[in-house]
Order: sequence, then structure tokens, then C-alpha cells
Amino acid sequence: MEKNITGTVDGTNAGIRLDSFLSVLGDGEVSRSQGARLIKEGAVFVNGRPCLKSAEKLREGDLVEAKLPEVRESTLAAQDLPLEILYQDEDLAVIVKPCGMVVHPAAGNPDGTLVNALLYHLDHLSGIGGEMRPGIVHRLDKDTSGIMLVAKSDLAHRRLAEQLAGRTMEKHYHALVYGKMKEPSGRIDLPIGRSRTDRKKMAVDPSGRQAITEWTVLEERAASTLLDVHILTGRTHQIRVHMSHIGHPVLGDVLYGKAQAKRADRLMLHACSLAFDHPATGERMVFTAPCPFDRADGEGASSHE
Repeated sequence: MEKNITGTVDGTNAGIRLDSFLSVLGDGEVSRSQGARLIKEGAVFVNGRPCLKSAEKLREGDLVEAKLPEVRESTLAAQDLPLEILYQDEDLAVIVKPCGMVVHPAAGNPDGTLVNALLYHLDHLSGIGGEMRPGIVHRLDKDTSGIMLVAKSDLAHRRLAEQLAGRTMEKHYHALVYGKMKEPSGRIDLPIGRSRTDRKKMAVDPSGRQAITEWTVLEERAASTLLDVHILTGRTHQIRVHMSHIGHPVLGDVLYGKAQAKRADRLMLHACSLAFDHPATGERMVFTAPCPFDRADGEGASSHE
């Protein structure tokens, strides 16, 4: 059934934008971006009249009503796929995604995804990501393994997404890259956008969005280096693009790596640690997942060119 939320603007909120007031009115049920979408769709009324301006400033005494869309049951199938769950409670779950698993269904991957596995192993998921991406706060590439955070309620999803956007959620990866680094650590601050020559790829582009990657050498090997990589932004393929751009592509990366970087039987990139504040308690939580790379896997292994 369709659900309505209503409220009257008091002196504290006088002058607030309409989309911002909806998030206050919904008590965490409606995010500002969701509110903007409802306004655009003509589902928000001020003093009985539809208002189509998200930036509309409200006055004390204004009556605001929003019609929330009906929540639909997911049509995705729950599948009993192997899934390592490090932690879960009523608000969230922390899982380890295996290499080769797609995060959510899409063209060419209708099932067998992480979402299908989550629907089987968890009793509920947030709906903010939409029917095809329930619970997904952030994602990993198909061939990247490691820790992912999953929201089990809409309020938890919003609060975790705010941490992600505000850069208070800390993510570290281990990456085995080609060659030797000239310095023990470094920082790459180069914008990333869609490649102008290949739409399947991303690239460093002055007109792209800011992307910041910090790296530290963990171990030097015969023809490669194991790095700890800390990303401060979450651009698509960020680590792979940045490392390739500076001449040290991730081993096993057939999209961005040069021929010498393909000497591995998988993409040698693993999300090894994640730190965040619990959306309900505020407690700082830190989780780790051991990196699966060993010397045999990292060097001299067969290529998937």
C-alpha cells in the first residue's frame, strides 16, 4: 500500500529547503535525494498543492505531505551460494566477496550474484539500492575479492552511505602490482572519468571526478610489489586505473594491465580491511579479511589473456 507522511513546519525548521525537510519529516525514512525524486514526480504537496521545486524554502506553519511509493517485493531469486559472513546484526552484515562473483544482477549476469547469495543467507536487506541492488552500500569489481558492507535496514543504509560520502569510512586493499616502486609510499590525486576511446574503461581525465589513492609498499618480490592501498574516494576501477597510469598495473588486470602485468591467474586486488561507525550505536568497528595472495599465485602463474 502507498504510505503518506505529513508534518507542519515549526520555527526550528522555518527557511529549510523542501527536500531537506522531507528527510526530517520522514525521521530517516526518506533521504534528501529520495525526497528530490519524490518532488520531481509530483508526489509532494505543500499546503495541499503539489510543489515541484526541491529548493523551495518553507515557512513556519506550512503543511507538507509526501506520498511514498509502494514497497515491492524483490523478484530476485535467493540462491544457496557459498558466502563468508564475518559479522551481522539487525542493522548490517560484513561479508567477504569471492573473486569472480558479480555483485548484483545485470545484463549477462541474471543470477549467481552476491545479491542472490545475500537474499538466501540474510533475513532482510535494505531497499534503498532498488530491487536489483538491495543492501548494497558499496561495490567491488567482479574480479576483486574481499570485504563488503551490507545494510539490512534503510536507516542503516543511509547512515553508512553518509560515512562513505564523508570519507569517514576507511577502506584498505592489498594489490600486487608490476615492477618496483621508486618510493616506499605515495599518493595519487588524479581525476577519473569514462575513457574517451573505450567506453568499457575508465581513465585519468582532467574533466573527471576527483580520485585519491594512497599506497605503501608491504613487500618487494622478484618482478612485482605487494602494496597496501588506501582509497579516499570510490571511483569505478580507481585503484586499477591509478596504478596503471603510473606504470605499475595490478597483476592479472587484463583491462588496464600491459602484457607483463597479466602474469597471474586472477586480478591481484583484495579488499583486506574496512573501518566504520556502527549506524545504530556509533561504535567504531574494524574488520579484516586475510589476503589470499601467495608467491606462487602472484608470480609465474598462468595468464588469462
